[in-house]
Amino acid sequence: MSSRLASHAQGKVFVDEVFDAVAAVGRATTQFGKANVLNATIGSLCDEQEKLVLLPTVENVFRNLNSDDIAGYASVRGFPEYLSAAIEQTFKNSKPDAYIEAVATSGGTGAIHNFIWNFSNLGDAVLTHDWHWQPYSVLCSDIMRRLETFAFFDENQKFNIKSFESKVRELIAKQDNLVIILNTPNHNPTGYSLTDAEWDQVIAVVNQNATGKKTIAIMADIAYIDYAADPNQCRTFMKKFDTLAPNVFGAFAFSMSKGFTLYGQRMGALIGVSKDKQAIDEFVNASVITCRTRWSNLSRAAMRTLAEIYKDKALLAQVDQERRQYAAILQQRADLFVAEAKTAGLNFLPYTAGFFITIPTDDPVAASNILRQSNIFVVPMAKGLRIAVCAVPVNKIRGLAAKVAESVK
Repeated sequence: MSSRLASHAQGKVFVDEVFDAVAAVGRATTQFGKANVLNATIGSLCDEQEKLVLLPTVENVFRNLNSDDIAGYASVRGFPEYLSAAIEQTFKNSKPDAYIEAVATSGGTGAIHNFIWNFSNLGDAVLTHDWHWQPYSVLCSDIMRRLETFAFFDENQKFNIKSFESKVRELIAKQDNLVIILNTPNHNPTGYSLTDAEWDQVIAVVNQNATGKKTIAIMADIAYIDYAADPNQCRTFMKKFDTLAPNVFGAFAFSMSKGFTLYGQRMGALIGVSKDKQAIDEFVNASVITCRTRWSNLSRAAMRTLAEIYKDKALLAQVDQERRQYAAILQQRADLFVAEAKTAGLNFLPYTAGFFITIPTDDPVAASNILRQSNIFVVPMAKGLRIAVCAVPVNKIRGLAAKVAESVK
């Protein structure tokens, strides 16, 4: 039978390794019991009882909203109080000396989608690292762009600035606009964070290549930033965005999913940074139109929750304290896995902090299937296994690295 779809929509099949793995976890749990299943698949923070974390203060503010804020529409761009709070939460003490504006989006994913749509042309390549969150590719292909990658790590397991520069030069020679997405700090799936010195190199490359009629738009996808060891230190690179050249536009993808544990509310923001007021105004106008045509408007309740928290310094301090407590548990799990991995001789990609640790292997599917025989569930990626330490309690982390090491041999 011939397709009834438009040509650009034909042949699409959505395969999500993460949610396929989650479904397998559910079947195993039903058969063997939760205590006998290790679920290292989903990128959500769970407590030591394997229950999804909802920060108590965030939950209290959310549940005590009035009926208008629960059921009412929000503005398309987002409430000013929400946008102001999103900007403050993003930069803290490291705000660039530039024009900064925000537009509410459907989570961090919506921010990435809108950024790609408004800063690249049909058919353009969008650039990111070879180790990346897999939906980046679908976000590009669904709007008739394509994702291309550079080698994330060099032979010393540091950010590969040579590969980055080579790919930027190659792509900007072919197209007038180049969108670049860097997922840092606490990269998904490796947990790596670019250093300030590496950011200096990145900015030097984009500034040197955005000349004449060439425009580069560079985004930091900061979904996991609030689980860094030092939430202030990990933001110092942001100040460097005020050194971007006139033809370079900077952006940040803010999300309430991880830092405020409101995953299902799908609340985020696309934050633009530029020394050029006209560029910022243009960014806002284009982004608002994209929001109106993609989702109209977003969760009023989630916006109001963040605005209420930021109105009260005591509430904000409580949220920060609660988050730091869970961040410490997350770090304990990661430290244990890393220590045991070294003992077991298990190779893993450089990890700074965050929800995931990645194990490179030539046959991720085979290794994943071996682990499943012991009711250990991880996510097979193109070149490795993603271990979601965010979801695994300490007692189940113990001994995991040795089992993974056996599976990849």
